Amino acid sequence: MKKTIILSLLAVVLYACGNKENTQSLDKLIEKKDVAGLQAKKTALQAEIAKIEEALATLDVKKEEALVSVLTVKDTVFNHYIDIQGSVDTKENILVQPEFSGTLTSLMVKAGQKVSKGQILGRVDDAGISQQLASAENQYALAKTTYERQKNLWDKKIGSEIQYLQAQTQMVSAQKAVAQIKAQLAKTVIRAPFTGTIDEVFVEKGEVVAPSAQGLMRIVNLSNMYVYTTVPETYIGKLKVGTEVDVFLTSLGKTYKGKVRQIGNFINPSNRSFGIEVSVPNPENLLRPNQVAKLKITDYVNKNAIVVPTNVVQEDGTGDKFIYVVEGSNGKTGTAKKVVVTVGKSSDNVTEILSGLSANDIIVTEGVNNISEGMKLNF
Repeated sequence: MKKTIILSLLAVVLYACGNKENTQSLDKLIEKKDVAGLQAKKTALQAEIAKIEEALATLDVKKEEALVSVLTVKDTVFNHYIDIQGSVDTKENILVQPEFSGTLTSLMVKAGQKVSKGQILGRVDDAGISQQLASAENQYALAKTTYERQKNLWDKKIGSEIQYLQAQTQMVSAQKAVAQIKAQLAKTVIRAPFTGTIDEVFVEKGEVVAPSAQGLMRIVNLSNMYVYTTVPETYIGKLKVGTEVDVFLTSLGKTYKGKVRQIGNFINPSNRSFGIEVSVPNPENLLRPNQVAKLKITDYVNKNAIVVPTNVVQEDGTGDKFIYVVEGSNGKTGTAKKVVVTVGKSSDNVTEILSGLSANDIIVTEGVNNISEGMKLNF
């Protein structure tokens, strides 16, 4: 430090004494356009600068240093996602309606009860249809007996063909009448359209029921859940059936693994988007229709990518992206080197580097704003 002060004072004295003379001499050379003289002057000044640098080096002048954090980059799998919001739904969520209007004579289920497909949920008064069925069955039995007897006679070549055909026609007509009444009577029985859970019951036994906006009850199946959302048309070539999706349920704080099961074939002209359905497993029966879901849909995968934290990528005045790497690493020290890179996609606070870096390069991750190229680094 003492030597440095002495050299500085000496430089000041020499500058004060010789500055005027040197300036006059340099001005004269420029005025005379003396190229040889100017070259000689330049060589002399460069020699003096070299002597100063040599002197500083012998005095162990310490170069500027910085304390940083570093990271060794590796080949890794890089996934890029589309972040979008959707809504949980199920195809099997309906209001059960009566097919026949009348008094509800029987109600066999309650809210929260699990039911199987085809199970009887209730019955509506048939308004005498059962009596009509009994009468029709009697008529059919008689027509069938008449036909069988007429057939036996006809097989023995007794009687006329027209009598045989009339008996056959009457039997078939009676049979169809029975089937029609049975079909009508079956509408008085309310059955579960699929296996699920009775979510709500809106009626009570003894009420007069008919098809309505409210229905009789709601039945839901939570084992076939999916998330519906719309995606901008720019992604139409990037999504396929089977594409993996991370489904985060904000109300549960849980992430489920789903897959795209259906992609819409229509672009909505009002918002230039198309619909997709993402199947979601529901092993714990925690999913409910209309829950809000945040989707991360994988639209790009690079299985051998170089990625860096997004915040280490900087931009210089010319618009080039660059990263500081450690050159000449020796244990815990090295030198900063500015490396221009080509960046790809960014996701989850990391950025894909397409060129400029290689596996095992050491990059500066913290302290990048306080360093410059050539600076000594400690880490």
